[in-house]
Amino acid sequence: MEILLSALSQGAIWTVMGIGVYITFRVLNEADLTTEASFTLGAAIGAQLLVLGMNPLMTLFVVFFIGAAAGAITALMITKAHINSLLAGIITMTGLYSINLGFMGKANLSIATETTLKTQLGTLGLPRNVDTLVLGIIVVLVAVAALSFFFRTDMGQALIATGDNPVMAKSLGISTSEMMLLGYMLGNGLIALSGYLVATDNGYSDISMGIGSLVIGLAAIIIGEVVIRDVPLPIRLLAIFVGSVIYRLLLALVLRFNFDTNNFKLFSAVILGLCLSIPTLQRYFAARRARQAALKEVALAS
Repeated sequence: MEILLSALSQGAIWTVMGIGVYITFRVLNEADLTTEASFTLGAAIGAQLLVLGMNPLMTLFVVFFIGAAAGAITALMITKAHINSLLAGIITMTGLYSINLGFMGKANLSIATETTLKTQLGTLGLPRNVDTLVLGIIVVLVAVAALSFFFRTDMGQALIATGDNPVMAKSLGISTSEMMLLGYMLGNGLIALSGYLVATDNGYSDISMGIGSLVIGLAAIIIGEVVIRDVPLPIRLLAIFVGSVIYRLLLALVLRFNFDTNNFKLFSAVILGLCLSIPTLQRYFAARRARQAALKEVALAS
Protein backbone atom coordinates (compact mmCIF):
# COMPACT_ATOMS: atom_id res chain seq x y z
CA MET A 1 0.00 0.00 0.00
CA GLU A 2 2.87 2.33 0.84
CA ILE A 3 4.44 1.67 -2.58
CA LEU A 4 1.16 2.43 -4.37
CA LEU A 5 0.63 5.66 -2.42
CA SER A 6 4.19 6.75 -3.16
CA ALA A 7 3.71 5.97 -6.88
CA LEU A 8 0.46 7.97 -6.92
CA SER A 9 1.99 11.00 -5.18
CA GLN A 10 5.15 11.01 -7.31
CA GLY A 11 3.13 10.29 -10.42
CA ALA A 12 0.91 13.31 -9.77
CA ILE A 13 3.69 15.89 -9.54
CA TRP A 14 5.60 14.37 -12.48
CA THR A 15 2.41 14.39 -14.56
CA VAL A 16 2.69 18.18 -14.77
CA MET A 17 6.00 17.72 -16.57
CA GLY A 18 4.48 15.01 -18.77
CA ILE A 19 1.78 17.46 -19.88
CA GLY A 20 4.47 20.03 -20.73
CA VAL A 21 6.38 17.45 -22.78
CA TYR A 22 3.10 16.44 -24.48
CA ILE A 23 2.68 19.96 -25.89
CA THR A 24 6.03 19.91 -27.69
CA PHE A 25 6.25 16.18 -28.42
CA ARG A 26 2.68 15.42 -29.50
CA VAL A 27 1.12 18.77 -30.42
CA LEU A 28 4.16 20.34 -32.14
CA ASN A 29 5.82 17.03 -33.08
CA GLU A 30 9.15 18.19 -31.66
CA ALA A 31 11.50 16.48 -29.18
CA ASP A 32 12.52 19.43 -27.01
CA LEU A 33 15.82 18.85 -25.17
CA THR A 34 15.29 22.09 -23.24
CA THR A 35 13.15 19.94 -20.93
CA GLU A 36 15.95 18.74 -18.69
CA ALA A 37 17.31 22.25 -18.11
CA SER A 38 13.94 23.98 -17.66
CA PHE A 39 12.95 21.30 -15.12
CA THR A 40 16.06 22.13 -13.07
CA LEU A 41 15.44 25.83 -13.70
CA GLY A 42 12.04 25.61 -12.02
CA ALA A 43 13.53 23.77 -9.05
CA ALA A 44 16.50 26.14 -8.70
CA ILE A 45 14.57 29.40 -8.98
CA GLY A 46 11.68 28.11 -6.89
CA ALA A 47 14.01 26.99 -4.11
CA GLN A 48 15.94 30.25 -4.09
CA LEU A 49 12.77 32.35 -4.02
CA LEU A 50 11.45 30.30 -1.09
CA VAL A 51 14.74 30.84 0.76
CA LEU A 52 14.36 34.59 0.11
CA GLY A 53 10.90 34.44 1.73
CA MET A 54 8.55 34.67 -1.27
CA ASN A 55 5.05 33.28 -0.89
CA PRO A 56 5.01 29.65 -2.15
CA LEU A 57 1.92 30.21 -4.34
CA MET A 58 3.39 33.36 -5.88
CA THR A 59 6.62 31.45 -6.48
CA LEU A 60 4.64 28.88 -8.47
CA PHE A 61 3.49 31.53 -10.96
CA VAL A 62 6.95 33.13 -11.18
CA VAL A 63 8.51 29.73 -11.92
CA PHE A 64 6.00 29.09 -14.70
CA PHE A 65 6.81 32.35 -16.49
CA ILE A 66 10.58 31.89 -16.13
CA GLY A 67 10.26 28.37 -17.54
CA ALA A 68 8.22 29.83 -20.41
CA ALA A 69 11.06 32.29 -21.07
CA ALA A 70 13.50 29.36 -21.36
CA GLY A 71 11.19 27.75 -23.92
CA ALA A 72 10.98 31.03 -25.81
CA ILE A 73 14.78 31.12 -26.20
CA THR A 74 14.77 27.69 -27.86
CA ALA A 75 11.80 28.57 -30.07
CA LEU A 76 13.40 31.83 -31.24
CA MET A 77 16.58 30.00 -32.21
CA ILE A 78 14.47 27.56 -34.25
CA THR A 79 12.18 30.11 -35.93
CA LYS A 80 14.45 33.15 -36.30
CA ALA A 81 17.98 31.73 -36.51
CA HIS A 82 16.74 28.57 -38.29
CA ILE A 83 18.79 26.32 -36.01
CA ASN A 84 17.85 22.63 -35.93
CA SER A 85 15.38 22.02 -33.08
CA LEU A 86 17.57 19.39 -31.40
CA LEU A 87 20.63 21.65 -31.56
CA ALA A 88 18.62 24.62 -30.28
CA GLY A 89 17.48 22.56 -27.29
CA ILE A 90 21.06 21.47 -26.57
CA ILE A 91 22.30 25.08 -26.75
CA THR A 92 19.61 26.29 -24.32
CA MET A 93 20.19 23.31 -22.04
CA THR A 94 23.93 24.02 -21.91
CA GLY A 95 23.44 27.71 -21.16
CA LEU A 96 20.83 27.10 -18.49
CA TYR A 97 23.21 24.83 -16.57
CA SER A 98 25.31 27.86 -15.58
CA ILE A 99 22.20 29.96 -14.94
CA ASN A 100 20.73 27.30 -12.66
CA LEU A 101 24.01 27.00 -10.77
CA GLY A 102 24.15 30.79 -10.46
CA PHE A 103 20.63 30.99 -9.04
CA MET A 104 21.32 28.36 -6.38
CA GLY A 105 24.85 29.52 -5.62
CA LYS A 106 25.87 25.87 -5.16
CA ALA A 107 25.07 22.45 -6.57
CA ASN A 108 22.46 21.64 -3.92
CA LEU A 109 20.10 24.01 -2.10
CA SER A 110 18.03 22.81 0.86
CA ILE A 111 14.51 24.14 1.49
CA ALA A 112 13.66 21.62 4.20
CA THR A 113 13.11 24.39 6.76
CA GLU A 114 11.28 26.78 4.41
CA THR A 115 7.53 27.27 4.08
CA THR A 116 6.35 25.49 0.94
CA LEU A 117 3.05 24.46 -0.61
CA LYS A 118 3.61 21.01 0.84
CA THR A 119 4.20 22.27 4.39
CA GLN A 120 1.12 24.46 4.11
CA LEU A 121 -0.94 21.40 3.20
CA GLY A 122 0.74 19.58 6.07
CA THR A 123 -1.16 21.79 8.51
CA LEU A 124 -4.31 19.88 7.48
CA GLY A 125 -2.90 16.78 9.14
CA LEU A 126 -2.73 14.73 5.94
CA PRO A 127 -0.81 11.42 6.07
CA ARG A 128 2.63 11.03 4.51
CA ASN A 129 2.57 11.25 0.69
CA VAL A 130 -1.11 12.24 0.70
CA ASP A 131 -0.18 15.94 0.92
CA THR A 132 2.01 15.57 -2.20
CA LEU A 133 -0.78 13.65 -3.96
CA VAL A 134 -3.37 16.34 -3.18
CA LEU A 135 -1.01 19.11 -4.32
CA GLY A 136 -0.17 17.29 -7.55
CA ILE A 137 -3.80 16.50 -8.38
CA ILE A 138 -4.86 20.11 -7.85
CA VAL A 139 -2.14 21.42 -10.18
CA VAL A 140 -2.84 18.69 -12.78
CA LEU A 141 -6.59 19.37 -12.82
CA VAL A 142 -6.04 23.13 -13.17
CA ALA A 143 -3.52 22.59 -15.99
CA VAL A 144 -5.76 20.12 -17.84
CA ALA A 145 -8.82 22.38 -17.49
CA ALA A 146 -6.88 25.44 -18.72
CA LEU A 147 -5.35 23.58 -21.69
CA SER A 148 -8.66 21.95 -22.62
CA PHE A 149 -10.24 25.40 -22.80
CA PHE A 150 -7.26 26.86 -24.66
CA PHE A 151 -7.18 24.16 -27.35
CA ARG A 152 -10.84 24.87 -28.13
CA THR A 153 -10.02 28.49 -28.98
CA ASP A 154 -8.92 29.70 -32.42
CA MET A 155 -5.37 30.16 -31.13
CA GLY A 156 -5.31 26.64 -29.69
CA GLN A 157 -6.59 25.19 -32.96
CA ALA A 158 -3.91 27.17 -34.81
CA LEU A 159 -1.26 25.64 -32.53
CA ILE A 160 -2.57 22.13 -33.27
CA ALA A 161 -2.65 22.87 -37.01
CA THR A 162 0.96 24.06 -36.88
CA GLY A 163 2.04 20.75 -35.38
CA ASP A 164 -0.09 18.67 -37.78
CA ASN A 165 0.90 20.37 -41.03
CA PRO A 166 2.96 23.60 -40.88
CA VAL A 167 2.79 24.12 -44.67
CA MET A 168 -1.01 23.99 -44.72
CA ALA A 169 -1.17 26.10 -41.56
CA LYS A 170 0.87 28.82 -43.31
CA SER A 171 -1.42 28.66 -46.33
CA LEU A 172 -4.36 29.32 -43.99
CA GLY A 173 -2.68 32.49 -42.73
CA ILE A 174 -1.43 31.07 -39.43
CA SER A 175 1.87 32.45 -38.17
CA THR A 176 3.62 29.14 -37.52
CA SER A 177 6.60 30.93 -35.94
CA GLU A 178 4.35 32.52 -33.33
CA MET A 179 2.57 29.22 -32.70
CA MET A 180 5.90 27.43 -32.28
CA LEU A 181 6.96 30.11 -29.80
CA LEU A 182 3.70 29.76 -27.88
CA GLY A 183 3.92 25.96 -27.75
CA TYR A 184 7.49 25.94 -26.47
CA MET A 185 6.62 28.56 -23.85
CA LEU A 186 3.58 26.63 -22.59
CA GLY A 187 5.46 23.34 -22.50
CA ASN A 188 8.55 24.59 -20.72
CA GLY A 189 6.49 26.68 -18.30
CA LEU A 190 4.72 23.52 -17.13
CA ILE A 191 7.99 21.58 -17.04
CA ALA A 192 9.59 24.22 -14.81
CA LEU A 193 6.49 24.14 -12.63
CA SER A 194 6.92 20.39 -12.19
CA GLY A 195 10.56 20.92 -11.22
CA TYR A 196 9.43 23.33 -8.52
CA LEU A 197 6.87 20.83 -7.19
CA VAL A 198 9.44 18.01 -7.14
CA ALA A 199 11.91 20.24 -5.29
CA THR A 200 9.33 21.10 -2.63
CA ASP A 201 8.52 17.42 -2.24
CA ASN A 202 12.20 16.44 -1.96
CA GLY A 203 13.05 19.34 0.32
CA TYR A 204 15.90 20.54 -1.89
CA SER A 205 16.89 21.45 -5.43
CA ASP A 206 19.90 19.91 -7.15
CA ILE A 207 21.78 20.90 -10.28
CA SER A 208 21.49 17.37 -11.71
CA MET A 209 17.84 16.68 -10.87
CA GLY A 210 16.69 17.33 -14.43
CA ILE A 211 18.84 14.55 -15.93
CA GLY A 212 16.52 11.93 -17.39
CA SER A 213 13.38 14.02 -16.88
CA LEU A 214 12.60 13.95 -20.62
CA VAL A 215 12.69 10.15 -20.48
CA ILE A 216 10.21 10.16 -17.60
CA GLY A 217 7.85 12.54 -19.42
CA LEU A 218 7.94 10.52 -22.63
CA ALA A 219 7.41 7.26 -20.75
CA ALA A 220 4.35 8.68 -18.98
CA ILE A 221 2.88 9.86 -22.31
CA ILE A 222 3.49 6.60 -24.17
CA ILE A 223 2.24 4.34 -21.37
CA GLY A 224 -0.85 6.51 -20.93
CA GLU A 225 -1.60 6.34 -24.66
CA VAL A 226 -1.20 2.56 -24.70
CA VAL A 227 -3.49 2.06 -21.70
CA ILE A 228 -6.13 4.66 -22.68
CA ARG A 229 -6.65 5.01 -26.44
CA ASP A 230 -8.98 6.90 -28.79
CA VAL A 231 -10.20 9.46 -26.26
CA PRO A 232 -10.71 13.26 -26.38
CA LEU A 233 -7.79 15.59 -25.58
CA PRO A 234 -8.71 16.28 -21.90
CA ILE A 235 -8.80 12.54 -21.17
CA ARG A 236 -5.56 12.10 -23.12
CA LEU A 237 -3.90 14.63 -20.82
CA LEU A 238 -5.30 12.89 -17.75
CA ALA A 239 -4.05 9.58 -19.16
CA ILE A 240 -0.53 10.94 -18.63
CA PHE A 241 -1.20 10.65 -14.89
CA VAL A 242 -2.05 6.97 -15.35
CA GLY A 243 1.12 6.47 -17.40
CA SER A 244 3.22 8.31 -14.83
CA VAL A 245 1.91 6.16 -11.97
CA ILE A 246 2.47 2.91 -13.91
CA TYR A 247 6.00 4.05 -14.76
CA ARG A 248 6.69 4.72 -11.06
CA LEU A 249 5.33 1.31 -10.15
CA LEU A 250 7.58 -0.35 -12.74
CA LEU A 251 10.62 1.41 -11.28
CA ALA A 252 9.56 0.46 -7.75
CA LEU A 253 9.28 -3.15 -8.92
CA VAL A 254 12.82 -2.98 -10.32
CA LEU A 255 14.13 -1.62 -7.03
CA ARG A 256 12.36 -4.41 -5.14
CA PHE A 257 14.75 -6.86 -6.78
CA ASN A 258 17.64 -5.04 -5.04
CA PHE A 259 19.33 -3.92 -8.22
CA ASP A 260 22.17 -1.41 -7.90
CA THR A 261 20.64 2.10 -7.68
CA ASN A 262 23.45 3.33 -9.96
CA ASN A 263 21.60 1.50 -12.76
CA PHE A 264 18.36 3.41 -12.11
CA LYS A 265 18.73 5.59 -15.22
CA LEU A 266 19.56 2.53 -17.30
CA PHE A 267 16.34 0.81 -16.24
CA SER A 268 14.45 4.04 -16.95
CA ALA A 269 15.84 4.11 -20.49
CA VAL A 270 15.04 0.41 -21.04
CA ILE A 271 11.46 0.88 -19.83
CA LEU A 272 11.02 3.89 -22.14
CA GLY A 273 12.43 1.92 -25.09
CA LEU A 274 10.00 -0.90 -24.43
CA CYS A 275 7.09 1.52 -24.06
CA LEU A 276 7.97 3.29 -27.32
CA SER A 277 8.08 -0.11 -29.03
CA ILE A 278 4.58 -1.11 -27.89
CA PRO A 279 2.64 0.62 -30.74
CA THR A 280 4.97 -0.94 -33.34
CA LEU A 281 4.61 -4.38 -31.74
CA GLN A 282 0.83 -3.97 -31.65
CA ARG A 283 0.76 -3.16 -35.38
CA TYR A 284 3.07 -6.09 -36.12
CA PHE A 285 0.95 -8.64 -34.28
CA ALA A 286 -2.28 -7.17 -35.72
CA ALA A 287 -0.87 -7.51 -39.25
CA ARG A 288 0.30 -11.03 -38.45
CA ARG A 289 -3.15 -12.03 -37.20
CA ALA A 290 -4.71 -10.53 -40.35
CA ARG A 291 -2.34 -12.53 -42.59
CA GLN A 292 -3.08 -15.74 -40.68
CA ALA A 293 -6.82 -15.11 -40.97
CA ALA A 294 -6.46 -14.46 -44.71
CA LEU A 295 -4.44 -17.66 -45.20
CA LYS A 296 -7.03 -19.62 -43.23
CA GLU A 297 -9.83 -18.27 -45.44
CA VAL A 298 -7.87 -19.25 -48.58
CA ALA A 299 -7.28 -22.74 -47.16
CA LEU A 300 -10.96 -23.18 -46.35
CA ALA A 301 -12.01 -21.92 -49.76
CA SER A 302 -9.72 -24.41 -51.50
